Amino acid sequence: MNHAIRIHEPGGPEKMVWEEVPLPAPKPDEVLVRHHAVGLNYIDVYFRTGLYKIPSLPATLGMEGAGVVEAVGSEVTELVVGDRVAYAMPIGAYCEARTIKADRLVKLPDGIDFKTAAGMMLQGMTAQYLLRRTFPVKAGDTILVHAAAGGVGLILCQWAKQLGCTVIGTVSTPAKAELARAHGADHVLISGQDDLPARVKEITSGAMLPVVYDSVGKDSFMPSLDCLAPFGMMVSYGNASGPVPPFDIGILAAKGSLFLTRPTLATYTAKPADLVATATDLFSVVLSGAVKINVNQTYPLKDAAEAHRALESRKTTGSTVFIP
Repeated sequence: MNHAIRIHEPGGPEKMVWEEVPLPAPKPDEVLVRHHAVGLNYIDVYFRTGLYKIPSLPATLGMEGAGVVEAVGSEVTELVVGDRVAYAMPIGAYCEARTIKADRLVKLPDGIDFKTAAGMMLQGMTAQYLLRRTFPVKAGDTILVHAAAGGVGLILCQWAKQLGCTVIGTVSTPAKAELARAHGADHVLISGQDDLPARVKEITSGAMLPVVYDSVGKDSFMPSLDCLAPFGMMVSYGNASGPVPPFDIGILAAKGSLFLTRPTLATYTAKPADLVATATDLFSVVLSGAVKINVNQTYPLKDAAEAHRALESRKTTGSTVFIP
């Protein structure tokens, strides 16, 4: 038997149902993976609500998982039955087992267990491309990380600190502020309480910032632009508070010839070689101890709706993992 969390129409967490689904045989370029752990990410909410469109319904949610290869297609040569693997994307992870193209998987090093892998692949590889490729930070940079106590945020804070940056983080509660500080944030501001641009100006002695990493979206977008130095880059990679409304791009000129990008992990890992390089860099910093993956919540996979409610109400920190 194979079970999955599926939706038959967009909506709230109540639209997620635990169903028995077929277990297909792998196509020539695919493998069958038996999940040992599955990750929860905010992008799952976007697909569930319809903000991001799913090609067809019913659909299995989820973008991240880790497990063991149970069968391989006739053309697969890089993986064998028994290999420990993990992935981030494509959609369809909220299930006990699935088929997936072999070139979307990476082998897990011995020092990384399934739960850790499921809690870090999407978030950790996102942090990797943000810090190393979208805006490659360098020692001495002061940067702003929104949602610093979230899954990506905690990884960004630690990794940026390891690279020699001064990290300013934003969080929603004092408890989350302590968590962010414990993971590398030098200065932590409370959203809705601190005047963000004024505090950044104070912290940087008026220099402002070369980059802002923003997964919040609508609520933080305009204040973040005011935190940037001339030629600074606004990296908007999420929409937790809702999508950024249309705006006049002349604002970027008026605020100092700013750069704006809306990157996605899918683009940065579209080529198999880039996927492997991104994952390898992530594995390296985790195995070295420079970045610790905080799986702070676990749920049975069948209770995924409960986890979605906790995530949307900002009751989670770090990573959340489902156990099938």
